[in-house]
This record gives sequence, C-alpha cells and structure tokens, in this order.
Amino acid sequence: MAVLKAGSRPPWVGLGAAVWIQIAAGNAYNFPLYSPALKSVLGFNQQQLTILGVANDIGENVGILPGIVCNKYPPWVVLLIGSFACFLGYGVIWLALSQTVQSLPYWLLWLALCVATNSSAWFGTGVLVTNMRNFPLSRGTVAGILKGYVGLSAAVYTEIYTGVLGNSPQRLLLLLTLGVPILCLVLMYFVRPCTPSLEENSRESGHFLFTQAASVFLGIYLLTTTILDDTISLSSAFSYTFVGIMVLLLLAPLAIPLKMTLYPTNPKKSGVLSESASTDSLITGDNEMDNSDSLLNVSSSTANLGSDMDGDDAFDVSILLAEGEGAVKKKRKPKRGEDFTLREAFIKADFWLLFMVYFLGVGSGVTVLNNLAQIGIAEGVNDTTVLLSLFSFCNFVGRLGAGAISEYYVRSKMIPRTIWMILTQVIMVFDYLLFAWALNNTLYAATALLGICYGVQFSIMVTTASELFGLKNFGIIYNFMLLGNPLGALLFSGGLAGYVYDKEVERQTEGLLVSSSISCLGPNCFRLTFLVLAGVCGLGSILGVILTVRVRPVYQMLYSGGSFRVPQSSHH
Repeated sequence: MAVLKAGSRPPWVGLGAAVWIQIAAGNAYNFPLYSPALKSVLGFNQQQLTILGVANDIGENVGILPGIVCNKYPPWVVLLIGSFACFLGYGVIWLALSQTVQSLPYWLLWLALCVATNSSAWFGTGVLVTNMRNFPLSRGTVAGILKGYVGLSAAVYTEIYTGVLGNSPQRLLLLLTLGVPILCLVLMYFVRPCTPSLEENSRESGHFLFTQAASVFLGIYLLTTTILDDTISLSSAFSYTFVGIMVLLLLAPLAIPLKMTLYPTNPKKSGVLSESASTDSLITGDNEMDNSDSLLNVSSSTANLGSDMDGDDAFDVSILLAEGEGAVKKKRKPKRGEDFTLREAFIKADFWLLFMVYFLGVGSGVTVLNNLAQIGIAEGVNDTTVLLSLFSFCNFVGRLGAGAISEYYVRSKMIPRTIWMILTQVIMVFDYLLFAWALNNTLYAATALLGICYGVQFSIMVTTASELFGLKNFGIIYNFMLLGNPLGALLFSGGLAGYVYDKEVERQTEGLLVSSSISCLGPNCFRLTFLVLAGVCGLGSILGVILTVRVRPVYQMLYSGGSFRVPQSSHH
C-alpha cells in the first residue's frame, strides 16, 4: 500500500471524508423504508420479506473480501468496488419496485439485495481500517465516531426520504442507485493512509471532542426534525431547509482540517513517525521488523568477545552466533495484543468468545430492526418512520458513547471494554420482555433502549478485536466478526420471526379470502420471537463474563501506563 510521507496530509481530512462515506455505508438500514412497498407491490408474504431482510444483512456484513483487498490495495480501490456494487444491486431493486422491468424472479432480487448492501462492507472497511491506522492511539474513539455515524445514517436517510423524496420508496432506491456511488467516487481521493502520531496530544483530544459534540448535535437535530415532520404538516420549504441544515452539520468535521490549514502549528518531531519503515509498520499494519540492526549488535559484541580468544574458543563462539541468528529470525506464535493472522486467531478461545457474544447481541437486535415496520404496525403505529429514526439515533448514541466511555475507563481503570457488552445484553434481556408483553405506550421507549444497546455491541467489538489481535490484519478479522450479524438474521429473523408472524396471520385470517401480504395485528405477532431473543441475550451475557475474565490481563498490560502501549510485533 502506498504511504504518504510525514506531514503531507493531515489525517483529519480523511476522517472528515470518512464521515460522509459512513453515512453512505448505512444504506442497508433503509430496508424498513422500502420493505412494505416490496411486500405490497410484489405480493410477498412476511417470511419472503424476512428472507430478503437476511439478504440485506448478509450483503452488509460479509466483508472478508474487502478486508483482504484493503490489506493489498489503497483505500480508493476498496471504495470504487463498493460504489459499483451499490449501483448494480440497488439498480435491479429499483427496476423491480418501479415495475420498469416486471416479473423479475425472487432469487434475482435476493441476490441483487446482497450485492447492493455489500457496498456497505466495502465502504465501511475502507474508511474504518484506514482511519484506525491513522489514529492508532485513539482507536476506541475513532471506532465510536465512525460506527456512530453509520448508526446515524438511517436517520439521515429518513430525513431525506420524508423531506425531499416525498415518502417515495422508488425515489429512495434511485438515490441509492445513483446518489450514493457518485458521493463515494467524489470523496474516495481524500481517504488515504497518513503518518500517525505516537504521542498523546491535548490538541488531538480537543479535535475528537469537537467531532463527537458535532455528531451528537446532528443526532438530536435529526430526531427532532423527524418527529416535527411526523406530527406537524410542514411545507416543502421547511423540509428542504431541514435537509440543508443537516448537510451543514455533516460538514462540521471538516472544520478541523480547515482550522489546521488556516492556523498551522509545528508538531513535536518526537511524536511523529518520520521514517518510512515505521510508517509502513503502523499504517499498513506490517510490523515485521528488520533484524539486521540486532544481528549487527550481536555480531559486533561477539566479535569483540572472540578477539580475546583463539582456536576452539573462537569456533564455539561462531557456532553460538549462527544459532543466535537463527533464533532471532525464527517466527514465534503471537501473544494476545500482538498482530494475528486470521488463521492464528481461529485457534484462540478469545476469538470465538468475542464472536459469539457479538453474534448473540447483534443477531438478536438486527431481527428487531429488520421487522421494525411490521412490529410498529402490529402495535397500531401507522407511520413507522419515527420508530426507525428513533432506533437510528439511539443506535448512534450507543456506538459513540461506547467508544468514548470505554476509552475513558480502559485508560483510567484498565477495565476491559467487553464489560459494556455484558451490561447492555443484560438490559436487552429485559427490553425484549418489554417488547413481548407490548404494554401500552412502551413501544417507543423499548425501541430507544434497544437502539442504544445494539449500538454498543458494534463499537466494543471493533475496538476489542483490534486490541486483542492487532491492526495488521484487522480488516479481515473485523469483517469475520461481522458475519455474526447475517447469521443472526438468518436464524432469528428469517427462521423464527417470519415463520411465527405468518403463522399468526394464518390464525387471524382463517376462513377468510385475503391477500398473502396482509399485516398481522396484535402482540402475538412477535411475542414468541421476543421471548427467544431474551434467552439468546441471557446466554450472550454469560459468555461475555467468561471473555472479560480471560482478557483482563491483556488490558492491564496494554493500558498499564494510562495510555495505549503499541505491542512489539510477534512476527520476527
């Protein structure tokens, strides 16, 4: 991968561009906005619709290939492939929903949705891996910010959907087909690896705080305007004004590189990697050290020792030197906190424990997200856009908050980040029970609480994976973890929720001649599903406790000085 020389481009330009690309990467969250139209226009039943939801999640989260490409090619290649996938996949869905092309087979729509939402994996991998390498000492904060903007993207799209697109699913799909790829093609030039700082710096902390504050303000603004648009009939002028202000708030992170350009400061040279070898090591994740210096030291010291010897003694020393050189070059297995390959991570219990905890938490949460429109309708909510916006905002709060809070406690108390996955999954158990019993006026509160807990799982998994298994192959390892999302959607959404829903529809319409696309009404539509999901998160909490106990020594080693210590590579 090409690496920029020190000082050639501040990493904040890439972070500001990454914010917009992360909004684009949230395109998969739009499924609840156009899924009712797919059901009514194309005549699908709920199980067919939930299987399409599984395709949505598979595409969004199967990112092993983007992870491999990200390690071999510059970020613009990754973003270019994602743009093409977005155009191709959503283009087919738009052709079907607008009935420009009629009678497209179901399998083709399923495949097209996989391709369309797979753009999310390409976009997210390209910007997340690049920026975490650009800010290696603040990876928790960076992960929280970037994953937070992805969580907020559903509210951004909802604002555009209601304010500019006139609640038209066809127009929304056209935006995803053309608008998102064009945006990413324009911005991909700015997402580049930069020379990272290796010193804690109050100026950098202030910049992160500004970005977090701007994102929180944007989230509150989006939630407020969505509720206003839903409760008050606003003119088109107001709607366009709301969208315009939203665009300005999305531009806020770019104020940091603008300020740095107008008011430049001279960074301490000690805190910046200026040598190309060091840059390659941190940016590309290639931590393989050149052993020539160490061998030279060994050789010179041994030569000095040998100069006082003759004959057999000098011969023995030369043998020791040869053995020493072999020992230095020998590759040992990495320890937790060092750089792992995916194959090396596979044989670690911590890897599978983290995967299972994430799978159980996110897999259950995505089941609710995929069926959010139908859950709202079942409980008597006609316009479910507010539910989606509320979930999106709280998902954002969970992602951003988990990054910031876990960063504070891991540095001050050396508390493993996984403790927050445990706490939120315990809360999710009670939240699913609240959904199951469908008490009056609890739907919005339960949705908000689930959004926060769901968001926490993402941020904590991302940062924990980088800390336990290193940044060298982070793109591949992180994307393997993301497979927990579609796996959960397949089991809990496609296999459970859709089946239970359709069975309840059959019971409610027994003896009546009605369309297969009729909506289910009442708490029984999802009650059994929610009870199972509560048990799933209970198991996740138990596994999270085991994982936290196991990784606590790693965090004590990494953060013993109050700041992150970059471990030496294990690949010598």
